[in-house]
Amino acid sequence: MNSELPRRKLQLAVVTETYPPEVNGVARTIGVMVAALRERGHRIQLVRPRQAGEDTPASEPGFDTVLRAGFPLPRYRELRMGLPARRALLRAWRSRRPDVVQVVTEGPLGNSAVAAARALGIPVVSEFHTNFHDYSRHYGLGLFSELVARYLRRLHNRADCTLVPTAQMRSQLSASGYQRLAVVGRGIDLELFDPRRRSAALRRSWGAGEEDVVALSVGRLAPEKNLRLFVESCRAMQAVTPRLQVVVVGDGPDGAPLRAGNRDFVFAGMQTGAALAEHYASADVFLFPSLTETFGNVTTEAMASRLAIVAFDYAAARQCLRHRTSALLAPFGAAAPFIEAAQELAADPRLRQDIRQGAADAARALTWAHVIDDLEAIFGDLVLRARAARVTTAAATAGAPRVAETDRAPL
Repeated sequence: MNSELPRRKLQLAVVTETYPPEVNGVARTIGVMVAALRERGHRIQLVRPRQAGEDTPASEPGFDTVLRAGFPLPRYRELRMGLPARRALLRAWRSRRPDVVQVVTEGPLGNSAVAAARALGIPVVSEFHTNFHDYSRHYGLGLFSELVARYLRRLHNRADCTLVPTAQMRSQLSASGYQRLAVVGRGIDLELFDPRRRSAALRRSWGAGEEDVVALSVGRLAPEKNLRLFVESCRAMQAVTPRLQVVVVGDGPDGAPLRAGNRDFVFAGMQTGAALAEHYASADVFLFPSLTETFGNVTTEAMASRLAIVAFDYAAARQCLRHRTSALLAPFGAAAPFIEAAQELAADPRLRQDIRQGAADAARALTWAHVIDDLEAIFGDLVLRARAARVTTAAATAGAPRVAETDRAPL
């Protein structure tokens, strides 16, 4: 990557099918990135589906929102998938050409954006955020998983660069035929997710005293999150720490059966902002048994909140944590070691405190400033390459010998 790139202000078209106030990891991540790029003076055109009941947002200096039609996803109705919009994007970008098109999600709208950018010769960056081919197995669509995998690979390989959050994900995708991959990690808002937000009053509302252990889950209550293992781990922890309290933050299609089968758990529902940060900081142990993450922002949020984390050794946990220093990590997919790690933290207060402190120490290095620096460098590099390609093409065209009319081959 060119370290001498000028940090000139860019016109960016950001295309995403989820955005705040929608609550999910991709929406939070792209919301933070857009805000940080705006703070650095880049102009943003945000293209996304209209959210339920939403009026057209007012334009702001350097920031325009273009709303497209969409439809709700089956079993994920709080999100809307954008409809194809290639012609509309071609018109918009011919009128006001962006320097770079950033495609965040891979639905029909994102696919249209890649096609339009390629047609216009605009550098395009795609992002790999969600294992849709893995998710399909959890939603009765396993027969289509290979079809989805081919679609995703083709879409991303049409981009000039595909951003992935970890080196592990880069290796996996490269082995699957993905090209031009670059690692851009995730930061954490250390002012929001802060152990000083710990609340004795909130713990009391959960029925937990200061010396009790609170095990926490944060995320969508859905099949892909492996919540059966979360419940099994909590029951194993209760066997060694009877006063363990379990708190579940989030909601989703599995919420009703989970609540019905675990009436002793505290179900806090969806939480955002400072309230979410207070829930994190007021717990002690964070259990994250999901096997479908590309990163898992909740891992870094738990780190910054000074929680003892049990997770599988992949995604953010592998990228940011060290076994028995800042977390207890189980081999990927191995349920028994995961449960044993949860039990060990429940039974050993000293280990729990050491792991909590190790997680908080590791979180201090995860600043968004470094992430945005990497993103700017990739954008700048692509702009310079595109400019050089245009100059080369123009020079070749200008230098091409003219063919006299008499020298032309007959038709």
